[in-house]
Amino acid sequence: MPRTAHTNVGDSEHPGGMMTYCTAAARYSTLQGELSADFWRNFEFKAGAGVNGGRYAQLTGCIRPETVDRLNVQDFGGQYDSSGGVGGQGNPQGSKCMGYNHYVELVEPAGPRGCIKCCDDPADCPVDRDTLGCPRVIPGNYFNCG
Repeated sequence: MPRTAHTNVGDSEHPGGMMTYCTAAARYSTLQGELSADFWRNFEFKAGAGVNGGRYAQLTGCIRPETVDRLNVQDFGGQYDSSGGVGGQGNPQGSKCMGYNHYVELVEPAGPRGCIKCCDDPADCPVDRDTLGCPRVIPGNYFNCG
């Protein structure tokens, strides 16, 4: 998520401009922000084997961007991932999805939708479609969020 309040996701995608946010159950460091329990409004969890047999787990659905002061609710969103940024070190740098080698996440406050996919194989976590939106990057159930 953006490090500063009311910031567009795309504008935060620079070193120091973003930080990791997690649900209480997934948060493992005080350096991470914590998403409120009602951040996800409707969501679907799915896990399985990817195109080359590697594991993946994903969450797709509707979000409540107003519960995170970092987000601009009018923003069409952007992407965070484990392989982008300076030197391919991730956006945010060093971020990861615990138990997996890769992840891709899109936050689309104006949608209002979000998606995250954690993968063993980078082929299952495409990071080159960041302007296409959640349904194209991580197909899943989005419950007609808008």
